[in-house]
Amino acid sequence: MERDTQRLNLTREVGIIGAVSFIAGVSIGSGIFISPQFVMSASGSPGATFVIWTCCGLITMLAGLCYAELGTVIPESGGEFIYILQTVGKVVAFMFVISFVIVMKPAAGTGIALNFAECILAPFYSGCSPPQLVLKLVAAGAIIVLTIVNCLSVRLATTIQMVTLVVKVLALTVITLGGVVKLFQGHTENFDNAFEGTNTDVSSIGIAFYQGLWSYSGWNTELSNRGAETSRGLWSYDGWNTLNYLTEELKHPEVNLPRAVVIAISLVTGLYLLVNVSYLTVMTPKELMSSSAVAVTWGNKVLGSWGWIMSVAAALSAFGSLNGTFFSGGRVCFVAAREGHMPDILAMAHVHRLTPSPALIFTTVVSLLVLIPGDFQSIVNFFSFTAWFFYGITLSGLLYLKIKKPELPRPYKVPIILPILVIIVAIFLVLAPIIDDPQIEYLYVTLFILSGAIVYVPFIHYKLCPGLLTKLTVFLQLFLEVAPAEKNL
Repeated sequence: MERDTQRLNLTREVGIIGAVSFIAGVSIGSGIFISPQFVMSASGSPGATFVIWTCCGLITMLAGLCYAELGTVIPESGGEFIYILQTVGKVVAFMFVISFVIVMKPAAGTGIALNFAECILAPFYSGCSPPQLVLKLVAAGAIIVLTIVNCLSVRLATTIQMVTLVVKVLALTVITLGGVVKLFQGHTENFDNAFEGTNTDVSSIGIAFYQGLWSYSGWNTELSNRGAETSRGLWSYDGWNTLNYLTEELKHPEVNLPRAVVIAISLVTGLYLLVNVSYLTVMTPKELMSSSAVAVTWGNKVLGSWGWIMSVAAALSAFGSLNGTFFSGGRVCFVAAREGHMPDILAMAHVHRLTPSPALIFTTVVSLLVLIPGDFQSIVNFFSFTAWFFYGITLSGLLYLKIKKPELPRPYKVPIILPILVIIVAIFLVLAPIIDDPQIEYLYVTLFILSGAIVYVPFIHYKLCPGLLTKLTVFLQLFLEVAPAEKNL
């Protein structure tokens, strides 16, 4: 049958505006609207808080620029998976994709979806928490709707990303302008002796960085102990590398990839600094640290009866972040399957819409399974350090390419000192939560990751796949109207 053997290409639909929207749209989740107080609590003073926010933006920028070089040297979608595959090897790449596709990305998506559900349901359950069943049903509905959107059209998903980013920027601009007005009215008392009370111990500084980095991600959740707060920060700090998951769908990646990184991260960092100035202009540090939803508290103080707008903005922010998370997560699954590391059906695209619908559906199913028990917080707590573990390995691959293969064409490159600095940061972020709060669960997670090497040998290297899988692939290929897709280089 001709459709079965037809080779497809994903189309380059994402331009510079869409590229900026994906990076900034995933980075600006509901965190900046709900929980920036954690940075304040850990740093101890307004002045130290601004230093932490600035340094987090700088770390993000350096890491993003290093990934931009990787994305132009290896112009394929898949992010860390494809970079590790081509520099470190197949086994480590498989270990990454198992952790990413089965655990890390679904747990992150679940967290964002629950945040969206909480914001949407808040007006209907004022003064109390929504029932868990209702919360999960709304979260599942959001996941399913965005899966359908992403399966239907890359352009439609990109449009949603751009629209929600505009809403986020407008909301944060309103907060910024409200703070400016208060400053001109003379409300500067919270900035007197700005560094008084700063926590200078290494543990507090580390936790403050985790919280700052965490707010560059798309979601947040309430965790109980200090170790959980620590791991939360680095686990889902993933907005800056979103474009590397969809490089093959980016127009002129050699130009737009580094340009989008600079524009988006500068925008996010600038907005975060200005918004925190506004928060501390309107609220005292004590009020800021005790608020469960900072933007809502700010809105009630400044906007009065219109304070509910901030809840809507937080919901739309989470919705856009969820959209970007599924868009990028599906591409990793798709590329891994194309390289033979997952079932063939996941490497196929719809014959008309040219979207990787099987990979998107698979990612959705896993996310919904994670949502059912609702224990994703425990997953996040103990899998969080793996994100920066694999970032460090990926950037080690960049060093390898710079030293061993300098002849490779590099439309964009960074000084070798940048990946070295980010690798040092990655090592710190991997070891710190384990040292700060050592628990046996970290050993279990490490064993889970290493077990990927055991699974790789029989099922990937020797391809011990049952005949049933082949029959299922053919059935799904016909049912979903998909065909194998080639690299779009």
